[in-house]
Amino acid sequence: MDGAFVPDAPAFTTATGQDTNSNDLARQRRRAARRERHAWARGVLDGILSQLRPGDVALDCGANVGEISVPIAQTGATLYSFEPDPVAFARLAERLAPFPNAHPIAAAVSDKVGTATLRRTARVPDDPLGATVSSTLMDGNGDADVAGGNDLDVPVIDLTDVLRDMIAGRVPRAMPPRPGIRRRPGRVALLKMDIQGEELNLLPALHDADLLTHIGCTLVETHQRKFRDLRRDFLQMRRDIGGLYSARKVNLDWV
Repeated sequence: MDGAFVPDAPAFTTATGQDTNSNDLARQRRRAARRERHAWARGVLDGILSQLRPGDVALDCGANVGEISVPIAQTGATLYSFEPDPVAFARLAERLAPFPNAHPIAAAVSDKVGTATLRRTARVPDDPLGATVSSTLMDGNGDADVAGGNDLDVPVIDLTDVLRDMIAGRVPRAMPPRPGIRRRPGRVALLKMDIQGEELNLLPALHDADLLTHIGCTLVETHQRKFRDLRRDFLQMRRDIGGLYSARKVNLDWV
């Protein structure tokens, strides 16, 4: 899917108000910018979905409850959806059950394999499903439950190994065996990552392994706003990676 439909991201600005009226205006501008950004992201996704075909491979990393996975599955492309939070994964698996081409996998992705602590928010008891959008492997998330009472240990899959095998036409050895998975994966057309900060480790690893060049389009949401102590690291990563690929190949402004 080289040259995939990925229009330039709109420029977003915010205002700083000095009184009540200017503060209200700044909030209105921020809301308008968010609406514009989400509309742009939806347009990007729709353009990519229009090009996916049966036989293509798409990976949804940080699939949560499947808002992106379901439309991908509807294209007929072979889909692998990774979600480590068990509450979100139960809903994801339910929504993908009608699609034989979709394979939900209860695991996080990173640049290494093993087990890691999934840090969850203090909102879990009050909103078990809604709170899953902030679950992360990274320390330092301002939304995390400081006491750690809702944290879980989850399996982690090395995405670099998965993609290396897929690009070589092999069934990934790093993934748990599942019935119905193609013996010879097709072309990796789409990689979507919304992994709550872990992209800081994973994206450079994918670049260093020369894997991003072999993927049709990579969409990444970066989370520098959630990890204030790591903000400079995130921004440096965006400059380093973003400067090496066109936005049509690797887009770091996904929602």
